[in-house]
Formats: sequence, structure tokens, C-alpha cells
Amino acid sequence: MTVKRSGRSANRQVAALPWRLQDGERRILLITSRETRRWVIPKGGRMAGRTDPEAAAEEAVEEAGVQGAISQRPIGSFRYAKRFVDKVDQLCVVAVYPLLVFVQLGAWREMNQRERRWMTPEEAARSVDEQDLADLIRAFGRSPVGD
Repeated sequence: MTVKRSGRSANRQVAALPWRLQDGERRILLITSRETRRWVIPKGGRMAGRTDPEAAAEEAVEEAGVQGAISQRPIGSFRYAKRFVDKVDQLCVVAVYPLLVFVQLGAWREMNQRERRWMTPEEAARSVDEQDLADLIRAFGRSPVGD
């Protein structure tokens, strides 16, 4: 894999980590990526005129069809190589904001392009490819619910 190294820093993105309580236990919502069908969390570029948490919440609506209360502080970040059509990868650093889900929409913008699935934190951590993201999910799953 070739990683594109321009003279600037890595591409910064934001992501939502959708979660809810089910039978007193945390559940994490993962979605499939559109092209590779890997399990991921809703993420995208920063948005002009919006805070990073607002942008992360918007990605959750568009990609996963969920709405809720977004944390104003990230729980951490992870890195991944985004593949472009020219087969050159761009290094991305993604800040992750927990999103307590209140509404799960029956229809949403990318519903025909993605699958979504609620998982235990451990199942979700095992399902994602990025080790840093898996570690974030595990740590979040173990943290007290009030955090």
C-alpha cells in the first residue's frame, strides 16, 4: 500500500460512536463501508460552519440513520489509510465522539448503500480493522455509563 505523503499533515476527520443501553449493557452501532463492506463507524470530513461534534452527529444521520446526544469531547482518535481511485492512500486521523442514540430512523440517506448492526462493545471491537479504533471501543465499553 502506498500512502500519499504531501507536505502537509494527515487529513483530519470526525466520527460518531453511536451507542445505547440494552438490558443495562452498552451496545455499539457499526455500519458497513460503501465500497469494501468492512465494519466502520460513521465518519467524514470536518464541516465549515459546524463544530466537530455537530459534523460527527450529521455523519451519523446520513450514514447510519441515527440521531441523539453527541458528546462535546472526543474519547480519542484513530488513524487509517483512505484509499482513493488512483490507488494512493491518504493518511486520515479521526476524532471520535460518542453519540447516545435516541432515534433510529427507518429510512435515511445511505440506507441502500450500508448495513447497520448493534453489537456488544467486544463484538464491535473485534469487527473493525483499525486496532486503535478497536481499543477505543473496548475502553468506552468498560467506562461507567455516566461518562
